[in-house]
Amino acid sequence: MRPELVVKAARAWLGTPYRHQASTLGAGCDCLGLLRGVWRALYGDEPVAVPPYRMERRGQERDPALRMAAERFLIADEGEPQTGQVVLFRLGGAPEPRHCGILIAPARFIHAQEHLGVVEANLTPGWAKRVSGRYRFPNPT
Repeated sequence: MRPELVVKAARAWLGTPYRHQASTLGAGCDCLGLLRGVWRALYGDEPVAVPPYRMERRGQERDPALRMAAERFLIADEGEPQTGQVVLFRLGGAPEPRHCGILIAPARFIHAQEHLGVVEANLTPGWAKRVSGRYRFPNPT
């Protein structure tokens, strides 16, 4: 998928409020909802229905669902960070990722954050050390 199309689709979500389990442009989304919305903008329908899920708190961080979904629907990407990649983040020392965003430049990303909504942020050293994987959207079929 062309990185500029991914960036354009992600930027359309800027300012969308944070809403757990939501995926509606302008009305609300969480980090997964942002990815789902970008997927729909790029491809149309989502590849599968997403079942309800809980907000993860400390002690629940061993669920590999986010990583497994990325491995199933996206393409793992090695090497240097690149525009248009999906990034997965470990939070709070968790062994599995529980947050995601989209790189809009090698050192900037868009993500949905509680209390802030969908924002563009720097990939600071604090964020960079939490990256647990980078993926790219597949080319349309």
